[in-house]
Amino acid sequence: MRTTSTERLADSLEELGTETAFSVLARAKELERAGREVVHLEIGEPDFDTPAHITEAAVRALRAGETHYCPAAGIPELREAVAEHLTATRGVEISRDRVLVGTGAKPFLFFTVLATCNPGDEVIYPDPGFPIYESAIRWGGATPVPLPLLEERDFAFRLEDLEARLSERTKLVILNSPQNPTGGMAGAEELRRAAQLIEAGDAWVLSDEVYSQIHYEGTFASIAAVPGMLDRTVLLDGFSKTFAMTGWRCGFAAVPASFVDPLVRFFVNCTSCVPPFVQHAGVAALRGPMEEPRAMVAEFRRRRDLLVTGLNELPGVSCRLPRGAFYAFPNIDGVPLSSEQLASRLLDEAGVALLAGTAFGKVGEHNLRISYATSQENLERALTSMDGFLRGL
Repeated sequence: MRTTSTERLADSLEELGTETAFSVLARAKELERAGREVVHLEIGEPDFDTPAHITEAAVRALRAGETHYCPAAGIPELREAVAEHLTATRGVEISRDRVLVGTGAKPFLFFTVLATCNPGDEVIYPDPGFPIYESAIRWGGATPVPLPLLEERDFAFRLEDLEARLSERTKLVILNSPQNPTGGMAGAEELRRAAQLIEAGDAWVLSDEVYSQIHYEGTFASIAAVPGMLDRTVLLDGFSKTFAMTGWRCGFAAVPASFVDPLVRFFVNCTSCVPPFVQHAGVAALRGPMEEPRAMVAEFRRRRDLLVTGLNELPGVSCRLPRGAFYAFPNIDGVPLSSEQLASRLLDEAGVALLAGTAFGKVGEHNLRISYATSQENLERALTSMDGFLRGL
């Protein structure tokens, strides 16, 4: 008997996950095509335009012929600008030769797992957390070890939980602050103590800091700034969130010296390089005025306050105040529906597209994730629709 085409595909595809946000977006677009109105709170990207001086830098580079291959590690001008930016914002000296540029942040997630882990090695990652963490871990053949982020601690992990999960099989620890999906942030003292635990073993660290410039309370801290940790940390950041450049696909990282050649080889095999005109736009972003990104963060703060206040007035819902990023992670314990049921019915019956907390891990089973990277008017419409739906249950 002949096998079907599906049966001939690789077994490893079963381990490759996805982002629920894109499937919910697709369903919401179907409803809109059918004439329904939908408020989009599912996709995590700024609703602001890329600042004009950044776009103009790309246009100048295009007109200057910057449309050919360039070094896979990144053009020297951008690697230098990134090194300056990371040094200034993390408080630790970072040299240009430790900086790499990729097509967004996701390649660094996958390639760091592939560069560090053999089948059976363990990777600790946040739960709830960005779903691509677990996807990359499983597809790379490693064993995912979720680290709970606790709502009663404003979605921070307990050091004793980290210590209990570290073992001789741990090859990588993934941290994320400010955090998707909860908006939680790790403090400097918490990271210092976590670094002490990690340094007792041989694990590397991947610190996902793509929301580093979007925070509202407290001071941003990076584990890479803890003495000794820079040499074992992949410090990941990018342009998508800070500069409203999600579609430009340009991320960057400072990596341990031993990672430079392996990661560059991954780039050569998979993506070749980030288009040079995009990289020149990145130079303009990092070295240009910051008024627009700061204004964007100020608007996110206003939206956050409006949303969280409104969520806490909904029946059966409570919500902690996010300290960073642009997500709220409300608790729905008082609603007689699971998070998946509630998310699905809010879309179909109330026209509000958001995500079940379980899209980000088991710990999110009592939560929803809401992106407030949309207008205050849209947030008010969503809250009104949610209120009507919940009071009708």
